[in-house]
Amino acid sequence: MREFTVLRLGIVGHEAVATEMVRLQQARLAEEIPDTLILVEHPEIVTVGPKARRDGVVVPESYATSPIDRGGGITWHGPGQLVGYPIFRWDLDGEANVASVTSLLESWIIAALSLLGVDSGRDPRMQGVWVAEHKVASIGLAFLKWVSRHGFTINYDTPAGRVETLAACGMQPGTTTSLSALGRDGLTRVALEEALLSTAAEVLHRSVGDVHEPVGLPPWLLARAKV
Repeated sequence: MREFTVLRLGIVGHEAVATEMVRLQQARLAEEIPDTLILVEHPEIVTVGPKARRDGVVVPESYATSPIDRGGGITWHGPGQLVGYPIFRWDLDGEANVASVTSLLESWIIAALSLLGVDSGRDPRMQGVWVAEHKVASIGLAFLKWVSRHGFTINYDTPAGRVETLAACGMQPGTTTSLSALGRDGLTRVALEEALLSTAAEVLHRSVGDVHEPVGLPPWLLARAKV
């Protein structure tokens, strides 16, 4: 079974991680590193994808924004949200296209939440993971020769109203929320990370290899994790 390296970061700005993802994607394409998963939390930022820019989506002035190159519209990042960036080569069975990879990531999040006692699933309105008619996890990827950048978010305990105010991807404000806002209190980032890692082999057919907790800004991965 293919192994993947895990980089468990603290709180790091989105721009710094986005820059590092580009380097890691190139390293993965060159077979210099194995599949690599970044787990991180960002200071508050709203990322604006090409679709949102084409559609003229306006983000309220009270939110800092950053343009990105993955598919989709706008995505909130901030405290109380776990972000996962799989820098993976998607060439295993069942990974034939973007839809199948997205479905795999949805299944992975659903399995992890189930392990924590949260019943979640899909919704025909939009990709991602949903609880009680509300979206709590988003997925947005960019690929280069089937190696991915960007990834997924899980809102477990975000500040009240910050996610809910945004009309993300054409949905009504309030559709996207957090698990704590839905009464699933007590979940932590560490618990979510452990649940994801413990279900990866079953869902993604990849096992956890080396786990690093590098500190600082780029080139922290080279200096600390040696990947």
